Amino acid sequence: MSPFQSLTLPNGSTIPNRLAKAAMEEGLAGVEQAPTRELVQLYRAWAEGGAGLLLTGNVMVDSGAMTGPGGVALENEKSLQKFREWARAGRSGGAQFWMQISHPGRQTPANLGQQALAPSAIPLELGKLSKMFATPKAMSEDDIAEVIQRFARTSGLAEQAGFTGVEIHAAHGYLLSQFLSPLSNKRVDRWGGTLENRARLLLEVVRAVRAVVAPDFSVAVKLNSADFQRGGFDVSDARRVVEMLNGLPVDLVELSGGSYEAPAMQGTARDGRTLAREAYFLEFASEIAASARMPVMVTGGIRRLAVAEQILDSGINMVGIATALAIAPQLPREWREGKDRDPQVAPIRWKNKALASLAYMAVVRFQMHRLGRGRQSKPDISPLWAFLWDQLGTQKHARRYRRWMTARNPVALMPADAVEEAI
Repeated sequence: MSPFQSLTLPNGSTIPNRLAKAAMEEGLAGVEQAPTRELVQLYRAWAEGGAGLLLTGNVMVDSGAMTGPGGVALENEKSLQKFREWARAGRSGGAQFWMQISHPGRQTPANLGQQALAPSAIPLELGKLSKMFATPKAMSEDDIAEVIQRFARTSGLAEQAGFTGVEIHAAHGYLLSQFLSPLSNKRVDRWGGTLENRARLLLEVVRAVRAVVAPDFSVAVKLNSADFQRGGFDVSDARRVVEMLNGLPVDLVELSGGSYEAPAMQGTARDGRTLAREAYFLEFASEIAASARMPVMVTGGIRRLAVAEQILDSGINMVGIATALAIAPQLPREWREGKDRDPQVAPIRWKNKALASLAYMAVVRFQMHRLGRGRQSKPDISPLWAFLWDQLGTQKHARRYRRWMTARNPVALMPADAVEEAI
């Protein structure tokens, strides 16, 4: 199938082609975690590139629960005009523009000084790097109810700002994914135990979001095809969750995989599985998609037109492209024009896999920052240099974030010594 055919979603809206710019965390938020001129310019470049669907990087539903200090948060109308500018830029080329909405749960950096929330008080296991993340507190019923409402509130604001949809992030080890995994969810109440209970929060979030947006506003879910950790959320669990989502007004499911502990979304897995060099999750997605009544998208390592066509021929409806578009933002347009491009970042083969994962994300983020300043990408940048650049920027933004949070709520921060230990 040609990737340049349109796709009509269950809500009746149309995506002009089958190529999506998948979510990547940009790290380009400004004061009050709002969009900046650089973020707007970055999405204008992608809008001109010809993808039919653009997905933002993580937009957090709670500014006190961030995946990083340069991330965007949307929880009230205070900075809504900046979000409107972002939405106009993303839609300027005719694409649908969806906001990926998320909560980090236990994947909250410790240097932000915030109390992390999680289904259970189980910290991340990253060896010596574990201290980089806050020790989580098991969520109460009130905490869970508040999170559900936050997802709904952010969705309503996204619609007001001019986005055409939201994608609820329940993959990559973030909060909703933590509830789905038996490794991170050890609860014995109605939110834990059986898969039906572990999926309850995701289903309640979907219902709450759909209740506050218009029928033609798209609601999607990002789901792991597997966590790639022994004893974790696996492909059979994913298939059953998709079957549960079949009964709800979900317009698309995006399948990816992995978490901070097992970054399979970068082509590596801790459970010993060998992932394909490209289209990491296609084998799993094809099995899961057979149970789906809504369109399915696959993301993970895709960078060549021939592979995109193979995915669509397998019965998958959309192709999500991430890193390749950070290097070559015009890639869909170039493919349509017959140009054969294969943009990629060289593998980072450091012995410490967790550090290699951080370096990979830094290399990709470096490309986005260049595009946001109107420059060309530089994929051959040294991973070590990019890692150090990213760490220095993170520390600077973390100090700014803590000052802002202190001004908002002086009692909300962790003790200073605990924060300094994590830096």
